[in-house]
Amino acid sequence: MGIAPSRPSARQLVSHKHVMVNGEVVNVPSYQLKPGDVIALKEKSKDNASVTSAIRGRNPKFGWVDWNETDMKGTFITYPERDHVPENIKEQLIVELYSK
Repeated sequence: MGIAPSRPSARQLVSHKHVMVNGEVVNVPSYQLKPGDVIALKEKSKDNASVTSAIRGRNPKFGWVDWNETDMKGTFITYPERDHVPENIKEQLIVELYSK
């Protein structure tokens, strides 16, 4: 959603209890979202300078999430298809490694 500048930073935000899902604080970075879940920052975290500086102007537009920068709240719409994920991952190499 563009809340953090990198994946490790996003994991740290979740681990430090800055993120809420459906109104409840989540501190597990591997938390599995369901379509329709609402992701938001805690009220106290919205004033954090490092969080607000990372959010400004870094909101990538993905079809599977909807982010409202003014409310600092987003909605997980649907699971992304493989061709919509911007990472350069070669699944075949992973399968070959674990099949040994």
